Formats: sequence, C-alpha cells, structure tokens
Amino acid sequence: MKIMWSPLAIDRITEIAEYIAKDNPSAARKWVEILFGKVELLESSPLSGRVAPETRREEIRELIHDNYRIIYRVEKNKISVLTIRHGRQILPIGEILA
Repeated sequence: MKIMWSPLAIDRITEIAEYIAKDNPSAARKWVEILFGKVELLESSPLSGRVAPETRREEIRELIHDNYRIIYRVEKNKISVLTIRHGRQILPIGEILA
C-alpha cells in the first residue's frame, strides 16, 4: 500500500518538532524519525491502529506515538495520514472527514 501525507499532517509534524527542538534538537529529530517509522509499518499492516473513537468508522484509525495520535484513513490501495494531534487535544472531526 502507498502512504500519502496530507499537508495538514506535515504541518503538524513540523510544528511539534519545532516545539520539541526548542529544548532538545536531537530529541526532535528522533521523534520525527520514529513517527515516520511507525507510519511505514502501516504499509504491511494497515489495520494495526485502532479505530479512532470519535469517528467510529473502520477506515479512520490511529496509532499512538508518545503523547500524540497519528490519525489515518485506510483506503483501497493507499493509506492517507490525515493529521497528528496531542492526545489531550480534541480531534476536530471536520479536519479529518472533510
């Protein structure tokens, strides 16, 4: 399966990494590397994440990475990474179902 990244997901990763880098640039780089590695595993196991509880839709799933949720959609021949959110943030449904 092919993995596609939404502009929103890339923006969120950038914002989070910049925030982490203020205190520890190497930790920020490592956080990003591990996040991308987790997402790459979806190519062979697209249903490994749980269904995002806000949506209750089988195709909208999430992986947990540290305190963050990687929200993605499983489609016929691809996985679309929709957004990255801190676990304590409310997930705006319009952001992922639009």
